[in-house]
Amino acid sequence: MEKVLVTGGCGFIGSHIVENLLEEGFKVAIVDNLQSGKLKNIPDNVEFYEKDITSPDIVDTIVNIKPNYIIHQAAQVSVFESICDIKKDSEINIQGSVNVINAAKEADVNKIVFASSAAVYGNPEYLPIDVNHSTIPLSPYGLSKYTVEQYLRIAKEHYNIDYTVLRYSNVFGPKQDARGEGGVISIFADRIINKADVTIFGDGEQTRDFIYVKDVARANVNAIKNGHGKIYNVSSGEKISINQLFEQMIRINNSNINVRYKAERNGDIQHSLLSNDITREELQWELKYTFNEGLQETVDYLSTS
Repeated sequence: MEKVLVTGGCGFIGSHIVENLLEEGFKVAIVDNLQSGKLKNIPDNVEFYEKDITSPDIVDTIVNIKPNYIIHQAAQVSVFESICDIKKDSEINIQGSVNVINAAKEADVNKIVFASSAAVYGNPEYLPIDVNHSTIPLSPYGLSKYTVEQYLRIAKEHYNIDYTVLRYSNVFGPKQDARGEGGVISIFADRIINKADVTIFGDGEQTRDFIYVKDVARANVNAIKNGHGKIYNVSSGEKISINQLFEQMIRINNSNINVRYKAERNGDIQHSLLSNDITREELQWELKYTFNEGLQETVDYLSTS
C-alpha cells in the first residue's frame, strides 16, 4: 500500500485531502504543528506527527515516515499577516517548504503535490487567468508561493523529484476557520448565524472565484498520478462579487444583517477568475459540487458545529 504524507493534514484543506486519500486506499501520515489545525479534524487510522515544517529535525522525521508521495499543504496563509511579518511568512512558506523538498530528496519520494495560490498572479491582465499569465504577486504571501514553485522546478531538474503545483482560487467549506481573513464565506456565515454585522473591505464589487474544498481535495489526490512537472489552476471557473455573495448568504439564512464597508486592505486582488480547462483534462478532474451546494453544506456545518 502506497503511503502519502500530508503536511498540514489537520487543517482545513489538508483534513479533507486526508479523508479522500483514505477513501482511495492510500496509507496516510500527517505532519502538523496544530497551530491552526485540529486533531478532531482527522480520523484515528492515520499516522500523526506533531511537528513544524520549520523544525530542525523535520527532515529526519519525514525520512523516517518513508512516504511515497508528499502533499504539501502546511503554510502561513494570511495575506495580511505576510505583509505585517514578512520574516515569519518567509520562514514558514519558503524555508519550511525547502525543508520539505530536502526531505523528499533524502527520502527518495516519488512526487510532491504543492498547494500554491492565485495570489502568485497579482492583478489580472485578462480574465479568466490561465497558467501562462504573468506572475507579479502583490504580497509576500503570493511571492512565497511563487518562490516555492521555482524551488520545485529546480528540484526536479537536479534531484529528479516529480511535482505538481496546484494554484487554488478561493477555497471554502466545512472546517474553515471563521476567525481568519482568508475564508470570507466562513466569516460571513459565522457572523450571520450569530446575528452580528458583516464587514466588507472595499466597495464589495471585487470578484472572487470560489471553489468547494471537497473538489480541491480530489484535485490533490488526482495529481498524485497525473500532471507531472506541471502547474494547474484549481478553481470553479466562475466569479461572484463579495456583495452578491453576501446577498446570497442572507437569502440562504433568511436573515436581516447589516453590512459595514471599510477601506480595502493592502495586498488584496481586485478581481480573480481562473481558467481550469487544462486541469479538467490533464488531471482527469471535474467539479462535483455547484457553488450553491457547497455554500449550503458550509452553512449547515457551521450552524451545528
